[in-house]
Amino acid sequence: MASYQVDARGDVLISLHVQPGAADSGIVGLHGDALKVKVAAAPERGRANAAVARLLAGELGVRPSDVEVVSGHSSRRKRVRVRGADRDRVARWFEGHAAQG
Repeated sequence: MASYQVDARGDVLISLHVQPGAADSGIVGLHGDALKVKVAAAPERGRANAAVARLLAGELGVRPSDVEVVSGHSSRRKRVRVRGADRDRVARWFEGHAAQG
């Protein structure tokens, strides 16, 4: 599967590899077929997932509540759904970060 896709409703689904407990939060680049994301939050009681939602929301111009982990809640490998993001913005954002890896 590609690292991101747009579904029939216009939501964006993104494959992530998450590194919780990092010194800094940010998008690192590609990790296999997923985008690697580092968050400072610990992987306890959903803190890392919430940090991922805040990070992606800020990057893509949506509210954190518009970012939902749809699979991999307790795994480093996650799929997230982003509602209401501009497709062109997502494409530019993804291409820019994929080039980092």
